[in-house]
Amino acid sequence: MRSFTYIRSPGNLSSKEKDIEKHMEVIENKLWLGDLSVEDLMQEFGSPLYVYEEDTIRAQYRRLYESFPGVSLQIHYAMKANPNPALLKILLDEGAWLDAVSPFETKLAREVGFLPEHILFTGNNIPLSELEYGLEEGLLINIESLSLLEEFGKAHPGKELSLRINPGMGSGHHAHCITGGPRSKFGIYYDQLDEIHEILTRYQLKLTGIHAHIGTGILEPEPMLEALDMILTITHQFSGLQFVDIGGGFGIPYRPEQSLLNLPELGAQISRKFLQFCDAYGTSLDLKIEPGRYLMASSGTLLATVNNIKKTPDYQFVGVDTGFNHLLRPALYGSYHRVCNASRMEGDEESMVLAGYICESGDVLTHNSEGMTTQFFPRPRLGDRLAILDAGAYGMAMSSQYNMRNRPAEVLVTQGKARLIRKRETYQDLIRGFVF
Repeated sequence: MRSFTYIRSPGNLSSKEKDIEKHMEVIENKLWLGDLSVEDLMQEFGSPLYVYEEDTIRAQYRRLYESFPGVSLQIHYAMKANPNPALLKILLDEGAWLDAVSPFETKLAREVGFLPEHILFTGNNIPLSELEYGLEEGLLINIESLSLLEEFGKAHPGKELSLRINPGMGSGHHAHCITGGPRSKFGIYYDQLDEIHEILTRYQLKLTGIHAHIGTGILEPEPMLEALDMILTITHQFSGLQFVDIGGGFGIPYRPEQSLLNLPELGAQISRKFLQFCDAYGTSLDLKIEPGRYLMASSGTLLATVNNIKKTPDYQFVGVDTGFNHLLRPALYGSYHRVCNASRMEGDEESMVLAGYICESGDVLTHNSEGMTTQFFPRPRLGDRLAILDAGAYGMAMSSQYNMRNRPAEVLVTQGKARLIRKRETYQDLIRGFVF
């Protein structure tokens, strides 16, 4: 018996959005991903395991692209969210450009096939040498401090660049993810425009774009629209620009009580404001956005196996063969990831803490802003498979080898078939850099 369950995106879904979610199925009370059972995937590729679904990535990209009518839109995928080459190739095929933050990211992007002029290189607290690397490679250079702008101007007068501006406000799902405002380390603060003009003039630098990014995981339109107004006001202070980059921040609903961001409505409002700005500016500009989480998070699931079940007076712990070395977000940000018993999707639910296998008291995968918490899911047995949802962004990308634990394999599911896109690490992988 087969039944569909829309467990990825709780809240009110349109029929189109429900169609996108159909790849997650429950068949005979077991979880399937992209027409493949979790059990079969783990039997073939091992445990723990990251699984990504190609259809979801493509659907998210198209949903985003179609939400900005009438503007010249360039979607730069923030590859720090997940740099696996197989996933980058999907987005390249869809027409995406890239947002990169390090030389090695740009090198990988070029090897995958992205054109240098389609890569925006935005480092943070980087040396001049990295900007010079980007210049030599033909990348779009984005500078985010007055001191670095001064250095760059002295060394390379007359060159093109864009600037990252701190618009004086920020928003996001956690304080660590707010990238604008007076407490943020990112960008040139908006009250320093006179200094920017002076440096640009002194070194005859050509400013081609203004960039700003206020934070990530945003589910309400108001912060993004308020930031847009501020960014466009700043942009009006510069002539001869080619683009405005409003960053990313488009959130997904991780928690059951959260609703989907109304992207068509938000996109329409942003497009309307931007087109009005272009009319006042006197020329048509490109609009850039930099999504990472929105494109990748819901495509990925971290699968693990139950190794242990124990009780204390306060909690029931379920121990699995993964931990914050594979998914850091819960421990770092108090982030919520829904946990499902893939071996028994429905049944009597119990309140449990999902605990990892790292020798740290903080290695718990069920967290909130206050610390360790519980989730309700059908009571597992030893050997059951658990699925940790919405783990496609900032999961494997932030993983480590702490406790000398190897990182899991990654698998891509496409049209009912799975292929390995990253091998499981071995002991030799872990010791490769050591000098004995």
